[in-house]
Amino acid sequence: MNEKHATKIAEELNLDLHQVKATARLLKGGDTVPFIARYRKEITDSLDEVAITGIRDKMAQLEALDNRRESILKSLEERELLTDDLKGKVVSAETMATLEDIYLPHRPKRRTRAIAAREKGLEPLAEIIFEQKDEADPVKEAAAFIDPEKGVETAEDALAGSRDIIAEWINEDQEARKKMRELYVQKGVFCSKVLPGKEEGGAKFRDYFDWEEPVPDAPSHRILAMRRGEKEGFIDLRISPPQDKALTLLETMFVKGEGAASKEVKKAVHDCYKRLLSVSMETDIRLETKKVADREAIKIFTDNLRELLLEPPLGQKSVMAIDPGIRTGCKIACLDPQGKLLKTDTIYLFQSENAKLSSAKTVRELFDTYKVAAIAIGNGTGGRETEAFINELPFSNDIPVIMVNESGASVYSASEAAREEFPDLDVTYRGAVSIGRRLMDPLAELVKIDPKSIGVGQYQHDVNPLGLKKSLDDVVTSCVNAVGVDVNTASQQLLTYVSGLGTQLAKNIVTYRDENGSLSSRKELKKVPRLGPKAFEQAAGFLRIRGGNDPLDSSAVHPESYGIVKAMAKDIGLKVTDLLENDVLREKIDLNKYVTDKVGMPTLTDILSELAKPGRDPRDRFEVFKFMQGIEKIDDVRPGMSLPGVVINVTAFGAFVDIGVHQDGLVHISQLANRFIKDPNEVVKVHQHVTVKVLDVDLERKRISLSMKQDT
Repeated sequence: MNEKHATKIAEELNLDLHQVKATARLLKGGDTVPFIARYRKEITDSLDEVAITGIRDKMAQLEALDNRRESILKSLEERELLTDDLKGKVVSAETMATLEDIYLPHRPKRRTRAIAAREKGLEPLAEIIFEQKDEADPVKEAAAFIDPEKGVETAEDALAGSRDIIAEWINEDQEARKKMRELYVQKGVFCSKVLPGKEEGGAKFRDYFDWEEPVPDAPSHRILAMRRGEKEGFIDLRISPPQDKALTLLETMFVKGEGAASKEVKKAVHDCYKRLLSVSMETDIRLETKKVADREAIKIFTDNLRELLLEPPLGQKSVMAIDPGIRTGCKIACLDPQGKLLKTDTIYLFQSENAKLSSAKTVRELFDTYKVAAIAIGNGTGGRETEAFINELPFSNDIPVIMVNESGASVYSASEAAREEFPDLDVTYRGAVSIGRRLMDPLAELVKIDPKSIGVGQYQHDVNPLGLKKSLDDVVTSCVNAVGVDVNTASQQLLTYVSGLGTQLAKNIVTYRDENGSLSSRKELKKVPRLGPKAFEQAAGFLRIRGGNDPLDSSAVHPESYGIVKAMAKDIGLKVTDLLENDVLREKIDLNKYVTDKVGMPTLTDILSELAKPGRDPRDRFEVFKFMQGIEKIDDVRPGMSLPGVVINVTAFGAFVDIGVHQDGLVHISQLANRFIKDPNEVVKVHQHVTVKVLDVDLERKRISLSMKQDT
């Protein structure tokens, strides 16, 4: 990375220059973000994943800018247009917008009115007029350019052509574009109106039938909503600043007096703005506001996804999972503590009393046979009725019955991954398996599903798909590596997100496991085909070997640091296992003795912390949540009720809460707290357990308005 880029990134991210340079070297060397954050703290001065990701993304942006710069220079050189002055401007451009403004006058054009005017020989007249000398008489000057053979019949024809040329000069003026762009950003207004005859079909966009909002104030969700309404053909959307301000800005820059020539220039200014510059600026500001809205929407999505992926796991317990079904019956899947499918069955709760009695018998028999420790019930249609049925059954012990968010379970059921794992199992039973596993370990199960199908976020289908995928992959990768992965039980999908692996190596590990049995040590990973030294370095610390040959293999201590741990144990006359089991013994270790040129206190502190709780799961403890009994459908909900709920989605305008009636309620941002809230994430997170008060129930539109404000 060159010095200029490193300095720019350091300034923008408020980091030290050496941190940026060091991180850039590691990234260029093939190190992953999780690996750098966890195992290269001495080199980066303990930068976290957010900072490292920021450096990586800024590097990519600057690389894209440099690539475009090279392309422009090559184009100008090939067409013999590259002067030293122009090259200097191109080389010094610091943003893509500035670079494109510089290139605009020189880029190959489609045939324009200005080009046609030049072909008629009117550019000298345009230059005379643009000088705006007091004594200049545009009409007299234009008379000399009348040429019927070229299509210039009158002096006015000549003047009109010269104004077209002047308008193009103004449109391509770099300073004018810069100032106009600033005006659009600061004073621009979104204006949306319903298209004639589209009122009924576009009812969901009613809020934008006659709407105006300043560009600087428009939140991401409204920008994306207006754009969707326009895309679907229901509203007309325009973005512009007050026209008088735009024209005044240009007149101040280009109109030099009150003479006849200046009046012609003024006409050209007005024509330029209405025909060229306003169109160009609106396109630019649309792209820019879309980028900003995308970033905000993607951040909301990724924040929600992180909370969902790191949802507390039930852990390794035998689970009976039920995917509710009214017409076709409730599908049951019994799973062992490792998530292996043991038995499937179907019960019918919505047909007759005899069917319910038979179903109760089936459930109790399965419960006893497979020593069920928890029951997971999908929260789809019929979920609350199924929960009520299960709760009435007399089990031998107090069994937790947990409603599980089943968003995306049907997507997994029909996926290639599900077909590979259960080729002979009906799709509906696969859904039950997914629900049960999601309770046991949400992260391990959710990585099998396209994040866009999980049901969190806002307008995720409207944002840049590549940007969204990249950000979601980053979050999944971060979460998987933060938790760690048991290499002997993890699915191929889960292994794919481990630092340094990817799809092919994950597949190779599963194949090796199938052919050779469980791996007994991290060293054995080196026997996996195509898993070379670099991949081993990046992945080993995040992969766990439970009950293997080396106790450190089940921890987050990287194999490159095993020697340090063994030296610690040897120096106090102990075995490594003693350090893992005894807090008092670990307190005897003087970390300063083990500081070297490559290993400093950050890594040594991490090692000691890991020895205290090897392989510790960073997720919170699982807590059983129950909805209010008797409130099972929207008709049961009344204003004034106080109900327990689970936050299932956080957006820029509030939070959606599941209160157990198959219709999520909205806590508007204004109802999240008694104080002003700018960002809902200040107050709520996905999967947070909350108590809400019902403000209003709209049965016709199936909308529930909720509040989290405290009574004062």
